[in-house]
Amino acid sequence: MGLSDRIETAISRALAEAGGGPRRLTSALDYAVTPGGARIRPTILLSVARACGDDRPEVSNAAAAALEFIHCASLVHDDLPAFDDADYRRGKPSVHVAFSEPLAVLTGDSLIVLAFETLARAASDTPDRACALTLTLARQTGTPGGICAGQAWESEPRIDLSAYHRAKTGALFVAATRMGAIAAGQEPDPWDELGARIGEAFQVADDLRDAVCSSDELGKPAGQDDLHARPSAVAEFGVTGAVRHLDDILAGAIASIPSCPGEAELAGMVRAYADRIVPQAARRTVPGE
Repeated sequence: MGLSDRIETAISRALAEAGGGPRRLTSALDYAVTPGGARIRPTILLSVARACGDDRPEVSNAAAAALEFIHCASLVHDDLPAFDDADYRRGKPSVHVAFSEPLAVLTGDSLIVLAFETLARAASDTPDRACALTLTLARQTGTPGGICAGQAWESEPRIDLSAYHRAKTGALFVAATRMGAIAAGQEPDPWDELGARIGEAFQVADDLRDAVCSSDELGKPAGQDDLHARPSAVAEFGVTGAVRHLDDILAGAIASIPSCPGEAELAGMVRAYADRIVPQAARRTVPGE
């Protein structure tokens, strides 16, 4: 079974196990999670697990689903009027537009709980790994350096751009690489740098897409960083400088991959990921591209 199939099967199973509640909330949960986007974070998690041997695939699958639930919850909450006030996500109305603002709040909350429930269900097989996975995901979701802290930076009078990006975007990529190693029974600390660099690259790429792509291309409103006066790599470096910065980050990501049986395959995945995330419109601003 390919990584994509493993991820979708794990997500579907977890959603089915969480069913039976109020009909509209159950529908909103499914709406928020499917059809998914690129599933980048769980794909990275499973890629790291596979590179490390993946001796407990059922635990890796549960970890991948849990991570994606946290990511989807963050999108539901980000789109709310209190934050980005975005009407579209992944080419369709946002959850609060399709189901109401109260149900969107409950959907995000329910997905966070479902993430940890999914990890708890995996504890019967390898309780030590499940506990370590739970702690890692909790730390990268909450404070002081998780995605909640990242969102909170936008409420500060002065923003530390590096800390903001590390928390808001990088945290779940660090979770992906750490959780992949943990699920395969390996020490997670050597994988922090890879996750941090991929997360930083994704944030710069997201800044570029917001600046140079249309709303139709993105499947969500474009130009939000400029509209909300948010810090971004484009605002700091310009489009050309941001592309060059992104290339440097990705080169560092590949160099940081720890020695493991699947090191070469994982490096190839990161290179392929790099080609996918940089908007061609941004590439055309760089001389020689």
